[in-house]
Amino acid sequence: MHLIFATAKTKIIMKFKAFLVFVALAVAISGCKTEGCTDANAVNFDADADTNDGSCKFEGSVVFWYGENTANELLAFGSTSLTYYVDGIVVGSSAANVFWTAGPDCGQNASITVTKDLGNATNLSFSYSVQDQDGDLIWEGIANFTANTCVATELVW
Repeated sequence: MHLIFATAKTKIIMKFKAFLVFVALAVAISGCKTEGCTDANAVNFDADADTNDGSCKFEGSVVFWYGENTANELLAFGSTSLTYYVDGIVVGSSAANVFWTAGPDCGQNASITVTKDLGNATNLSFSYSVQDQDGDLIWEGIANFTANTCVATELVW
């Protein structure tokens, strides 16, 4: 009788252990969902998140530039310095004779780079203008900012 009791007890323990293993596997397979920003282009991307909670925030950049011919035309017009505006706010200035042979990288030394908070949008447009030292409007237009991207915008005379 003692042997029968021990065998029954062992079976119960084995079934309980199997049940615990089953529960542990079920939890591991289903796992807990971690909410956060799952868009790798967002400034607040969360690599641990597996469910997007709509909290993603984006930034985009534009770098303004012009080539040698435009610099020469600016100087011939009498422009010696330029002030750059985005949505009516000064974002930078440069000497009119500073030019590029190709579009610079965002943030490159002596470039006019603007980074905008796009909120939860991945693309936004902002107005820009450039005036010379006399207040003459040299350029104006629309700059398109795209999340996690630097857009080189060439200004041509």
